[in-house]
Amino acid sequence: MLTRRDAISQIALMLGGAITGPTLMAMEAKQSGQASLAESFSLSDTQRKIVAAVAEHIIPKTSTPGAIDAGVPAFIELMLNDCYKLPEQRSFLKGVSDLEKAGFLNQNASGQVAMLTLLESNTKQLMSSFRLKQQKVGDNVDKETLEGNNGVPFWRLMKELTLLGYFTSEKGINASFEYVTVPGKFEPIKLKPGQKAYQY
Repeated sequence: MLTRRDAISQIALMLGGAITGPTLMAMEAKQSGQASLAESFSLSDTQRKIVAAVAEHIIPKTSTPGAIDAGVPAFIELMLNDCYKLPEQRSFLKGVSDLEKAGFLNQNASGQVAMLTLLESNTKQLMSSFRLKQQKVGDNVDKETLEGNNGVPFWRLMKELTLLGYFTSEKGINASFEYVTVPGKFEPIKLKPGQKAYQY
């Protein structure tokens, strides 16, 4: 079964090898059962629809479940409420509010993608001001983390939490990996086109 440490490692690789410090801290807080690290966080119904639409653009439903099918939107709100500090909560709310003011939900799919593409471009510039450092996430395991002073930008949080929520959900794992409960001896094999990787 996929462990939390494996999930962190795989998601860090999907994000280009670096994951933000607040997300690592949030996962540790959730794992250890700590209380909320900041004020109560909640989204309006419209904001929830925006978060769901954005998550579905990041991981759309195809022959496998999408982000909405895997319960990612509710996971994102839960994580932000229970585990993240105020700077990230404020940053996320500002990002969702900006999309709401820009009429994100009134756009067709291609219009929404264009808005998110511009948002990603702007976020890359913001992320250049972040410091890169090493963060210990387990025994003898260090990951590169990104930390800034004003909270992680909305788009970066959105992508990290969407991937984390999806690849730690039952539907996301089953869609991405073949689970082998009692593996035999280890031997390298070549995967056929479209075959899922094995997760022991």
